[in-house]
Amino acid sequence: VQLQAFGGGLVQAGGSLRLSCAASGRTFSMYRMGWFRQAPGKERVPVAAITWSSGTQYYADSVKGRFTISRDNAKNTMSLQMNDLKPEDTAVYYCAAGSSRYRWQQEFGYDVWGQGTLVTVSS
Repeated sequence: VQLQAFGGGLVQAGGSLRLSCAASGRTFSMYRMGWFRQAPGKERVPVAAITWSSGTQYYADSVKGRFTISRDNAKNTMSLQMNDLKPEDTAVYYCAAGSSRYRWQQEFGYDVWGQGTLVTVSS
């Protein structure tokens, strides 16, 4: 499986952005896809994830109610709609896919990572 993320950019606080992640290759082996982010000078942290078959969604507390993760099985894409963005959401966002059933927050549960896409939220 290969992943390509896109959709980052610069937005003012309170604004919205939509990130997308396109998957190609052996997508039938995917169990879950997720988004992680890494702010400058900080460790990478989980943001949200979605189970590929059932669509079950998972969110970090920091983004609940503001971000929505979705997937389109037919197009092999995953999206992250980000609303009410805050300066603390500024980070490089990475999409990931995995075939295992570890806790969704665990990075080692994801086998493939896309390149990051930068989201900058100005105050």
